[in-house]
Amino acid sequence: MSTRPTKEPIAVPPEIQTRLEAAGLRRTLATRAVLGLFLANPQGTLSHAQALVSLTARGLDINRVTLYRLLDRLAACGVLQRHADDGARTWRYGLADASEGTVPRFECDACHRQFRLTEASAPTQAATNDLFRTLAGLGHQGLRVDVSIHGTCASCVPSAETGGKPLP
Repeated sequence: MSTRPTKEPIAVPPEIQTRLEAAGLRRTLATRAVLGLFLANPQGTLSHAQALVSLTARGLDINRVTLYRLLDRLAACGVLQRHADDGARTWRYGLADASEGTVPRFECDACHRQFRLTEASAPTQAATNDLFRTLAGLGHQGLRVDVSIHGTCASCVPSAETGGKPLP
């Protein structure tokens, strides 16, 4: 991996640093640069290809396989969330919710922004706890539950005022 000067220093928040350390991941230049992509746009998601293009534009020349492995390791330790983008038949990554419990999210299939549905957290957490109890009763160990709803956000829905075109 070779580097050109990056445009901005990347600071890793303490709660993310704690997760990295617990997983045995080091805070390398590549790790900080990847985290910087997601910290700069907490609601956004990126595919591997989009992350690679963004990192290259920021001056980091990272091997594509190294990036795949890093994204998966960050998802495994709970720093990023990984989910399938069925339309593009690829994985998308987004910053994981640092709060405890399950917070459902809405993801726009057009722009891939994510919106946390915090007002639905309590009922979702109750359902999640029930699922974990059921799994435990069967001898399984559940680690996490991801609840997401897919659709089109208000900014991307064509409206009569814009002549059927999405809002900018």
